[in-house]
Amino acid sequence: MTRRTEWPDSAVGAGPGPGAAGRTDDSASESACGPEAGHGTGSGGGFGEGAGRRARSRSRNSGSPSSSRAEKGEPRDPVEQARNICLRLLTGTPRTRKQLADVLRKREIPDEAAEEVLSRFEDVGLIDDAAFADAWVESRHHGRGLARRALVRELRTKGVDSTVIDEAVGQLDSEQEEETARELVARKLRSTRGLDRDKRLRRLAGMLARKGYGEGMALRVVRQALEAEGEDTEGLDEPF
Repeated sequence: MTRRTEWPDSAVGAGPGPGAAGRTDDSASESACGPEAGHGTGSGGGFGEGAGRRARSRSRNSGSPSSSRAEKGEPRDPVEQARNICLRLLTGTPRTRKQLADVLRKREIPDEAAEEVLSRFEDVGLIDDAAFADAWVESRHHGRGLARRALVRELRTKGVDSTVIDEAVGQLDSEQEEETARELVARKLRSTRGLDRDKRLRRLAGMLARKGYGEGMALRVVRQALEAEGEDTEGLDEPF
């Protein structure tokens, strides 16, 4: 006959704990399953029904567009978005109101929010089309030798108002413009030596035309430069 041994409660030790011997088979089975079954409680790894719900909630929230924008530090308010975009664009590089408005439109900023920010920036002087035009004329005429016609064309493409453009290019008078044309021809003249007279004329006058100089001024300046080199300029008064 096999003798049955009864273990006292105090001998359980590392077992399920006090009173575990009195549990039903089902409850013992659930206890043995532990975290895998998802029914554990207490501090055992933070598992349990409550923890599971919180984990699922965090997973859903982390994938939402608003959470993604927040993680990237992008503001949700369109006015704030427009403000940040404009500040980034204006850092180190002046821009016209139209240039900024075009970017905001491409970034799908609502018109009302864009208008509010652009008007505010104009009020505080961060957008100043007149100052932009003045600086553009100064830089492009002295740096690139562009004439008034070319400067007007460039400023129009940047959305500057016609009245503002007229005031900006008015800084250049005819004498200054012609002097710049002479300097341009003098720099280019050496590279045309060895060519026949008509080809030199076309090359030099074409260079001035691309920079916005009128036909009459260009012809006069080139003819005088060729005469200074001893070229026969008879007949060069005809339009080229």
